[in-house]
Amino acid sequence: MADTGIRTDNPPPDLPPDFKDDPSIDPYPHYERLRGRCPVAQLDQVCGMRPFVVTTYPEARAALADPRLSKDPEVGRQALVEAGFEHLYFGERASLSHHMLSADPPDHTRLRKVVAAQFTPRRVAELAPRVQQIADELIDDFAGAGHAPTEQDERIAQTGQAELMAAFANQLPSLVIAELLGVPADDRQRFRAWSQDFLRPTYDPRQAEAAEALTDYLAAQIERKRAQPGADLLSDLLSSEDQERLDPQEVLSTAVLLLLAGHETTVNLIGNGLLALLTHPDQYAALCGRPELVPDAVEEFLRYDGPVERATLRFAAEKLEIAGTVIPEGSAVYVALNSANRDHAVYPEPDRLDVTRTPRGHLAFGHGIHFCLGAPLARLEGRIAFETLLRRLPELRLAVPVEQLEYRASTIMRGLEALPVRFTVRKSPVHAND
Repeated sequence: MADTGIRTDNPPPDLPPDFKDDPSIDPYPHYERLRGRCPVAQLDQVCGMRPFVVTTYPEARAALADPRLSKDPEVGRQALVEAGFEHLYFGERASLSHHMLSADPPDHTRLRKVVAAQFTPRRVAELAPRVQQIADELIDDFAGAGHAPTEQDERIAQTGQAELMAAFANQLPSLVIAELLGVPADDRQRFRAWSQDFLRPTYDPRQAEAAEALTDYLAAQIERKRAQPGADLLSDLLSSEDQERLDPQEVLSTAVLLLLAGHETTVNLIGNGLLALLTHPDQYAALCGRPELVPDAVEEFLRYDGPVERATLRFAAEKLEIAGTVIPEGSAVYVALNSANRDHAVYPEPDRLDVTRTPRGHLAFGHGIHFCLGAPLARLEGRIAFETLLRRLPELRLAVPVEQLEYRASTIMRGLEALPVRFTVRKSPVHAND
């Protein structure tokens, strides 16, 4: 038989830590080894499956837009059932997977259209004053309580300490998405906790508990909006039941997706980006000195240590080949976004944080028809978050050794459990209309 050059017997590589049970280990050296071996490899065992993982940038970008890699769980039914996930996709909790991230066209097109108008750049730009107000209020809340004054006039500056994930990074996106969805802002602590647990590995019992609690909560909110619709996303979803033929499961599932995706990505963008700055003092100083660099710096944070470790599962709708590796029909495929964004072939010195870099084309928000619908909102929130923190908390620094920081165990996200910092706080600027 002629040598086709197609590799079908790649031995399972060492697993990156995010595919194991220890999220505290730096995954990037592992991804570098994977990229050096081959662009696509089959992993030995992940959650009961033997998925393929795409690690290099060109192949990852192509895979994200390849219609042969389906998001429909039915295409990967056998792999999912064998892994024990039938209850998530085909059983009692299947209502949580009836959204645009688990659909191919034409259903994907229909489901995405319902919310696309809410996330246009123009509509998102209109949110900027409110996002700025929330950012300043959050800093006022944690920086104004119990901090000893410095030798400077205490009306100008104070020193303090805070846990920025809980006090700021978690709060800002949660408040924004709560207002957009039309759910009570006072409930944000509850759905924040549920969303964190919902994204834990499926073998963690807290994952199932959070899914049930979040579903019950949003189902109740949907019924409230049926009775009293307002100018919000949940009310828009309900009106789309008739206009776009959404069924009740699709409404609930899309609401869950919007709540989770609407703030989790930005939470980790802020946390990971802050940690990157705090561990690179030269870049922190450069950004403080040139705040006009913040928008490009946000893109660099997304590339350097993105909030989504890998894209949600895809399934081979037919036998296909990627970079010489054959992927059998029905196989599960992960696209490792953070690995692709550190590919030397695309980004010079990819392991170096550079806030002056313009990392066009990074894959932190995906690519193709499933490109993150909320990317404009995440960018706006990220820009305002970093501009405000750098302006109001000069001399920000870690309060613990970096080795003590822990990452959350998650099936797709990369984010910190906590980020303790010390800071000097400036008072909010006096606005012209005050």
